[in-house]
Amino acid sequence: MADRAARIQFGTDGWRAVLARDFTFANVRACAEGVCRLLAEDGLADHGLVVGYDTRFQSRAFATEVARVSTAHGITTYLASGTAPTPVVSYNVTHRKAGGAVVITASHNPAEWNGFKYKPEYGGSAPPEVVERLERHIAAALAAREPASANLDAARASGLLIDADLAPPYLANVERTIDLPSIRDAGLRVLVDSMHGAGAGYLASLLDGGSTTVTELRAEENPMFPGMAQPEPIAPNLGPAIAAAQTGGFDVALATDGDADRLGLIDERGMSLTTLQVFALLCLHQLEVRGQRGPLVKSLTQSAMIDKLGLQYGVPVHTTAVGFKFLGPVMMRENALAAGEESGGYAFRGNIPERDGIFSALLLIEMMVRTGKRPSELVDWLYERVGAHHYDRLDVHLAEGAAEPSLQALAERVPERIAGLRVIKCDMSDGARFLLEDGYWGLVRASGTEPLLRIYAEADSPQRVAAIHEELRALAGA
Repeated sequence: MADRAARIQFGTDGWRAVLARDFTFANVRACAEGVCRLLAEDGLADHGLVVGYDTRFQSRAFATEVARVSTAHGITTYLASGTAPTPVVSYNVTHRKAGGAVVITASHNPAEWNGFKYKPEYGGSAPPEVVERLERHIAAALAAREPASANLDAARASGLLIDADLAPPYLANVERTIDLPSIRDAGLRVLVDSMHGAGAGYLASLLDGGSTTVTELRAEENPMFPGMAQPEPIAPNLGPAIAAAQTGGFDVALATDGDADRLGLIDERGMSLTTLQVFALLCLHQLEVRGQRGPLVKSLTQSAMIDKLGLQYGVPVHTTAVGFKFLGPVMMRENALAAGEESGGYAFRGNIPERDGIFSALLLIEMMVRTGKRPSELVDWLYERVGAHHYDRLDVHLAEGAAEPSLQALAERVPERIAGLRVIKCDMSDGARFLLEDGYWGLVRASGTEPLLRIYAEADSPQRVAAIHEELRALAGA
């Protein structure tokens, strides 16, 4: 029977839980049953389901359980023949015209976690209204008898279960969209840190065949993710790549997270760029270097530099709550050129309305090739256009069972100034966001995936950023 005591709620992107405690085979089967009921409700069950998984402990076994449930419902199921990045799975939804996808992954969470992501028929993150319906179906499955489970050998023999290599369709689209021949022949020295995740080998294989060389770190599968707190491509977790880049032997270092939907960037000096700098550079590449036009979409934790670029190039900028379940629908509705969030997830027209660390990395290298600039020079170029912007995020771990600080109470005692900057207004659409003078800002919000309180700040200096962090932490009582 399913774990009836479990409370399965989807966060910013999917349901994530600690292995064996809540993330169990019984609960995964209940999630799969919920997806099958959702597909049937939407008339998409006969379109099929793509099922992928990452390098975490037992991820393939959990994905196989999903396939047992979906084929028992008579749904043609494309089960990944090997580990696959989330964007690769998502791209296969649109390529195969499937009804949706399930990805077994906890993305950037620590090793003891796993997760269940659902991607609707357009290959992006499920919006809140779809998530709400899916959670209802999962709750009903938890309350009912154990979901039906098919014999996979029989399902294969009948054609209901198809073991699929998901990489080729994705790679073909990259070849069509990115100027790979120029990158391969540029003679760049590229360092890639795959963080023991599902993105291992992708960038190396795509850039092979010319004078550009790729050195890959942590490419082997290891579900313990040794040497890092979690497979999130931020500076504290990228020690080996930073150390290698500091030797001066590379033009750029790139890192992808556990399921390769996020990108981290280290410049030629071994300095880690912020996710706000990276997205601003990628938008500048699309607008200036590629000469494209279209709306830009950003989460409220993304940079004010995007708004400044929008003004300079005459394109609208749309701001959403945190998460691609909000960004993706706006991106599709507006036919946006790019969408990005602070966590290092970026999406682009011509690919999928979803985060893609591999695609983003290739666009960044393409920018280097076309401009002849290395990453630090690209940042200087960006700042010549929009001014200097510094950013950091402070994660405050909450004790197990501890109540989250009241953000509403925080909003009710808004100070006149924070870190010496006048407070223009407080926005409560997703956390408590304080808009400060000169376009700078600070934000306090709960993580949608972990027991964390996140405090964000963007300002004119690292010292001001640190001051905003401390004042907001004190205000929140954290």
